[in-house]
Amino acid sequence: MNKQTVLVVDDTPENIDVLVGILKQDYHVKAAINGLMALKIVHASPPDIILLDIMMPGIDGYEVCRRLKADHTTRHIPVIFVTAKIALEDEITGLNLGAIDYISKPINPPLVQARVRTHLALYDQNRALDKKVFEQTLELHQTRLQIIQRLGRAAEYKDDNTGLHVIRMSEYSRILGLAAGMNETEAVMLMNAAPMHDIGKIGIPDGILKKPGKLDHEEFEIMKSHCAIGEQIIGDDKSELLQMAKILTLTHHEKWDGSGYPNQLKGEEIPRIGRIVAITDVFDALTSERPYKQAWSVEDAVEQLQKDAGGHFDPQLVVLFIEELPKILEIKEKYDDN
Repeated sequence: MNKQTVLVVDDTPENIDVLVGILKQDYHVKAAINGLMALKIVHASPPDIILLDIMMPGIDGYEVCRRLKADHTTRHIPVIFVTAKIALEDEITGLNLGAIDYISKPINPPLVQARVRTHLALYDQNRALDKKVFEQTLELHQTRLQIIQRLGRAAEYKDDNTGLHVIRMSEYSRILGLAAGMNETEAVMLMNAAPMHDIGKIGIPDGILKKPGKLDHEEFEIMKSHCAIGEQIIGDDKSELLQMAKILTLTHHEKWDGSGYPNQLKGEEIPRIGRIVAITDVFDALTSERPYKQAWSVEDAVEQLQKDAGGHFDPQLVVLFIEELPKILEIKEKYDDN
């Protein structure tokens, strides 16, 4: 049985050594000496649980937790604060940010072992429960997905695309989401939300949307408004699915280097789900035939993703996408337009 992974985050090496010594027999332990390093480790290879110090230089533990919980690809990971800062107001702050527990310094080894074991067991139970609930409501989920896909395809039909683009790119998004650390529930939600990313195209005049040649500056400005139109169509709703879809409508044209639209977001300012859909949307567009172009080969499309990594696309996600290419190509073949 593979050991579960614990990430220990503390700016004091001695504290890391103590926790590693307590946990290494039962778990695979990773360590980070600051918040930015912790976020990089989590995005590269998500752990099963995080033990997080609060008082650190740069971004503190509270900010690390806030960023993790704001990201759909990492918010499910349990976070325990390990700190000497344990006043009631500090504890409330941490719990409100999404942490599940506090362990106070100096460290009590049996307590650390018990807390980590208990919360990993609860996390596993919650994942099993989520899966069971999903299976029991599968028909409802499938019906909802079909409705969403049809809404997405309505926008694509208007754009002279009568194929299965939204189905393929949504499945690609699920695969890439899992590779990026999402749990199954979050990845399925991303798959359900992804077909709505271009719903705003419904509001773009046909003369611009179906123009065979390059758009002029004024036309392109109108085209860019489909992001805001999509936001208005989806509206404000408490549904997590629609909240995710709204993020995608606004961010799937943002670029890693800040040259995208509508808000010129840069790097990790762009929600990670938006960065995922940017890749899956472009890959499927490149490898699909359109009235105005032939389909690119998979090899050429992958080469283009690699070329645009660090410019258009999140370079780390491009690597993960290419690693998952066998699964991507299975979906591509299953939902081929022909």
